[in-house]
Amino acid sequence: MQPIEENNPCINCGKDECNCFPEQKVGIEICPNCKQGKPIGLNCSCWIIEKGYKMSGINDNGIMRQFGTGATRNSDEGKNDYEGFLSPSVIERFGEYMTKHRKQADGQLRDSDNWQKGIPRTAYIKSNWRHFMDLWKEHRGIATKDGIEEALCAIMFNTMGYLHEYLKEKNKDITL
Repeated sequence: MQPIEENNPCINCGKDECNCFPEQKVGIEICPNCKQGKPIGLNCSCWIIEKGYKMSGINDNGIMRQFGTGATRNSDEGKNDYEGFLSPSVIERFGEYMTKHRKQADGQLRDSDNWQKGIPRTAYIKSNWRHFMDLWKEHRGIATKDGIEEALCAIMFNTMGYLHEYLKEKNKDITL
């Protein structure tokens, strides 16, 4: 394999000069198969694909990250950043809401994933409208029985349930 010339961008961050690999200089070479640059000594993503190891649903741009410890990972570029997209405090409050509402009218405790067994979308949309009305009232300064947090959590639940049922219908061959 031929080394890539000196002034090529970093395979980790794309900059011409960076400090991505401060503890060691990682050389770059050209893969003879796909002609793309890769760190010397690491398998190119085309080899991974050729051997059948590419994971479906994962955006793999063939760029590897190498950390100061020597550990390597595929680039996270173009992949969903769930940690950044979600708020821990919102998820925690939603969990509290869901736990509170596990108790049924007959006193029994339903499984946390009971809703995933299937609730008609019409039930979700009707409930969502009732809770949206509470949110709207709270937004306008009109107090409701359960308050704004309950309304927001209920909207999250109904929206998630509706989307879950929609995706089940759309992807009948995929287990959600």
